[in-house]
Amino acid sequence: MSDSNATTYSQSAKAPHFGVMSASDLGLYILMVFIWGTSWIAMTFQIEIVPPLVTGVYRFAIATVAMMAWALFAKAPMRFGWRIHVRFLLLGMFIFSTNFVMFYYAASYMASGLMAVIFSLASLINIVLTAIVFGQRPTPLAALGSLMGFAGIALIFWPEVSASTGNDGILTGLGLGLTGTLCFCIGNMVAASNQKLQLPLISTNAWGMLYGTLWMIFVATVTGTPFLIEWTWTYWSATIWLAIVASVIAFAGYLTLLKNIGAARASYATVLFPIVALAISTIFEGYQWTLPGLIGLAAILGGNILVMRGKKS
Repeated sequence: MSDSNATTYSQSAKAPHFGVMSASDLGLYILMVFIWGTSWIAMTFQIEIVPPLVTGVYRFAIATVAMMAWALFAKAPMRFGWRIHVRFLLLGMFIFSTNFVMFYYAASYMASGLMAVIFSLASLINIVLTAIVFGQRPTPLAALGSLMGFAGIALIFWPEVSASTGNDGILTGLGLGLTGTLCFCIGNMVAASNQKLQLPLISTNAWGMLYGTLWMIFVATVTGTPFLIEWTWTYWSATIWLAIVASVIAFAGYLTLLKNIGAARASYATVLFPIVALAISTIFEGYQWTLPGLIGLAAILGGNILVMRGKKS
């Protein structure tokens, strides 16, 4: 299929009416928050033996097979020109590989709940990148929300940094997490550009996951990273959960929510899952809450809400 035909994927369906959320939609919404909220601690079960880069390969190789099967079942178009494949490659490099690998490395330095909090900055960083890449100036509410979010991160991590004087581990983890979030946001810019061409989401994600897997294999080979295998139930149950449930199934659920309740309300899931992740981290990892941390979390959540309410229609 030629690149000039990419715009033929336009769908002319009428915009749905987003009224009161039905019981099924509410149940699906809660499920999405639970899945994404638990995915962070699952990552900590995979960092003992297998290098993070190789774990990324295993995770997205499984997700790719499942996503390709979904595309085949849905009879989604899979033939595209080389320029479109370059877009898929960039999507894979930034969203379906590098950003997750950065968080796998970060998991060695901080509680899983803190990783979820860092990742919640994605919507705020997107505001900055959208202004730079697409020239779309943020609304005053969105700008205020972004400032609140970054201030919240500073408040959450300040006690951690103060308590680790002479040990830069928490700063290393913060840097890795922010790098991973930035990669994800760069991938968001690629995805936004792809949406302008109205490329099928199932096809885009299937190819993106494949290229992301190949990219990690390439990097691992060049850097001489050993392809170790950990034959434990804990490791592979976490891998399957992250590959199938947190990637493929959650993606299907999120698409359904987008269709049924609209992007604005569906996006609030990204506000709630850090709370779930921090609660799990408190119970299973002994994460200690502080007053600055509570204020910082409130600032981040409030900032995300302001960003979503301040989006231009």
